[in-house]
Amino acid sequence: MRIVIGISGASGSTVGAGFVRRCPGEKFLVVSEWGWKNLEIEAGLSRADLEPHVKRIFADDDLAAPFSSGSNTFDALVIIPCSLSTLAKIASGMAETLITRMAQVALKERRRMVLCLRETPLSSIALENALKLSREGVMIMPICPPFYKDPRTMQDLVDGYNDKVLAAIGALDLLPDRPKGWREDLLK
Repeated sequence: MRIVIGISGASGSTVGAGFVRRCPGEKFLVVSEWGWKNLEIEAGLSRADLEPHVKRIFADDDLAAPFSSGSNTFDALVIIPCSLSTLAKIASGMAETLITRMAQVALKERRRMVLCLRETPLSSIALENALKLSREGVMIMPICPPFYKDPRTMQDLVDGYNDKVLAAIGALDLLPDRPKGWREDLLK
């Protein structure tokens, strides 16, 4: 499975870094300028920390990168975290960065796309933008970790949420340590 991951400048970069590490398959990464700053501020992470987990990292201003064209296929685009600014740009058709251009490619090619919003509360404008994209087939997943799996640590919360994203793109079964579903014991 070929997955392109975008990390925008929203808070919650720890969740994005956790997804990069946990996501199976062939992965490519694009991080915005503020995404890199938040990774450093919130998680103490740099490019060198994420490079071993992906096939390649592209600059967000590299509009000549392969995934800016529909000719270069990918199975899913996950923007995690997705800022409300990035959401608005995608909803309005703006594509001046690689992250927003890849989103436009995903939309026009009808590829799987998940936007992991990290903001609360949401304004009516943000909700309308999310609804507009949802109607186009984009999955909108605010970063809300599942509590039903009895998380004990922050990492449990991050992994629980990222497993939900992996399930949304059809990659959860590819994990060697595939987590069991909630109350799966009742199915026996």
